[in-house]
Amino acid sequence: MRTRSVFISLPLCFLMLFLLAEGITAVQSSDIDRMVTQLNPEIKQMMIEGKAPSATIALVSDDRIVWVGSFGYANIWAKTPAVPRTVYLIGSTFKAMSMFALLQQMELRKFKLDDRVNDYLAEFKIKGEDPSRPVTFRHLLTHTSGLPADFGRHPVWGDTVPPPLKDYLQGVLKLKHPPLTQVIYSNLAYTLIAYLIERFSGVPFKKYIQDHIFDPLEMKDTAFGPRPDMEERLAIPYLFDQKTGSHKPAVRLKANVWPAGIVYGTVTNQANWLIANLNQGVFKEHRLISEGTFKEVMTRQYDQFAGPISEGWLNETTGYGLTWWITHRNEDVYFAHSGSVPGYTAFLAGNLNKKTGFAILTNGNRMHKHLFKLAIIALDLLEAYQKN
Repeated sequence: MRTRSVFISLPLCFLMLFLLAEGITAVQSSDIDRMVTQLNPEIKQMMIEGKAPSATIALVSDDRIVWVGSFGYANIWAKTPAVPRTVYLIGSTFKAMSMFALLQQMELRKFKLDDRVNDYLAEFKIKGEDPSRPVTFRHLLTHTSGLPADFGRHPVWGDTVPPPLKDYLQGVLKLKHPPLTQVIYSNLAYTLIAYLIERFSGVPFKKYIQDHIFDPLEMKDTAFGPRPDMEERLAIPYLFDQKTGSHKPAVRLKANVWPAGIVYGTVTNQANWLIANLNQGVFKEHRLISEGTFKEVMTRQYDQFAGPISEGWLNETTGYGLTWWITHRNEDVYFAHSGSVPGYTAFLAGNLNKKTGFAILTNGNRMHKHLFKLAIIALDLLEAYQKN
């Protein structure tokens, strides 16, 4: 059956009721109306070009979510419209949350950024390391460790499951290149980070993240495994078949590197995470990391690797801070990160100077460049209306 992307936006009256129910404040309703009028055609174009069945979008200003939009079908076959509480896989946008968790342990003096990681591993070691060129925690957090990408897929309804973290890491933790010779985007590095958080805290990784990241940020609809009420709202992942011109459901996956981004959530939860980063690690007076640590997070770490990241974000100044992509644009500092698993693409971006943020979740495949373009348009529009 031939299918097509359908552009369905929530009526503004319904959207405003949702904003009030969720405690979300609009900048000014008239300003929002005008901004959305300008933004809607750009969203429609993004969905057409990126072959997105659906998208949910949130805009943030300072410490508030100022607008949420939902478009298209979360389930094409059932013609289920996406809504703000639709659940998507958030992918590697989660990596920065793991980074915060690890740095919380650093602030408890469990390690230093430039310490050798192998010195903190007992049951196994990073193999292939030259002791004169050790892998450090800073390397893990900037994809310069030399560890490979890795994934290790398992169909959710298949016969295999990911092994325990320790068992998995024992078998694959081997350098592909010496550290700091090139950038290799490494899911394996962030799986090791999860293991290190467990070792330092004495708490299972999932529980630590729940207690120290999700709960303080009121991310009530974000989880490693969707609760039944979240599953009811789950967007179907889709791939677009160029030959038939139609969308086909993707195989839903687990992965050996699940701590690197096999996490589900909603766009308003993603917006809460943005708020914490736009406010130097603080959400509703709850500080996650210190100001000094946050400054380090948002500083480009290695100038020699500067340049556009992923599928073109954003310019020649872009480089890794600690996990976040850091960019200078128009004298402002931006942070960003994408997430991608077959059938889902997510993106977060924020302007630290203007304290504005953009979050998007989709059930489209490999849509990065389209989301990058929309993010800049949306942030520029939001900042223009802030001035009025």
